Amino acid sequence: MSSETTSSSNTSAIEELKAFIKTQRDSRQVKKALAVKLLYQEHTYESIVSILDVSMGFIAKWKQAYGAEGVSSFAPRHKGRQSYLSHAQKTAVIEWLGSKDIWTLNELEYHLASEYGVSYESKQSYYDLFESAGLSWKKTSKVNPKKDSALVAKKKPTSNGYWHAIEPRLNAAS
Repeated sequence: MSSETTSSSNTSAIEELKAFIKTQRDSRQVKKALAVKLLYQEHTYESIVSILDVSMGFIAKWKQAYGAEGVSSFAPRHKGRQSYLSHAQKTAVIEWLGSKDIWTLNELEYHLASEYGVSYESKQSYYDLFESAGLSWKKTSKVNPKKDSALVAKKKPTSNGYWHAIEPRLNAAS
């Protein structure tokens, strides 16, 4: 392979990497692409290590991956964990939550354990179900059972008196 062919392939690779870096929002992918781009721009491994705070193995790995797969090699490969509830089960739980007037976290935990055999380690999973049902987990009911309309009306400030008191002063100033 001649040096002109290598130079032109490096130039096209650099342009492709620049375009990828401009459009990518994931900093992990940008860091990988930037390491490869700097290498193609003839920076030394040592300078890239100090600039990006990465290891030499990191640079070599992503250069090799880019050479084999292109920019698609920078995408994360993890798929996440499979949900404990199927889509149909989750929909049924959300409908169940929607049919109730008052909800408690303990009640949701019991329902999931008894109906589906699911018990989450983290409370966040239950909060996510409340959120999916359109409920706030911080206030798990739409109705405040302690609400007293007469007390609320008594404490509610009225502003009508203030507006009338200020109006004559405004007319006097003009």
